[in-house]
Amino acid sequence: MRIFYTCKQAHQKLSENLDRELSLTERTQLKIHLSMCRSCTNFGTQMRTIRIAMQEMAKGKSSDQHEP
Repeated sequence: MRIFYTCKQAHQKLSENLDRELSLTERTQLKIHLSMCRSCTNFGTQMRTIRIAMQEMAKGKSSDQHEP
């Protein structure tokens, strides 16, 4: 078992984490990688932002709509 994920593996785990709970080992390895890799941290933030925006769109909301 490798301790460190590559960026490609981290991206995969970040995507998987949106759909399922990662195991303790997966979460630990991902946290180690993210603590050292700003690029993957940014990727994870972008993925969560896109997920939230898509959920809001599905509910008929939009972040650019203003209440009168």
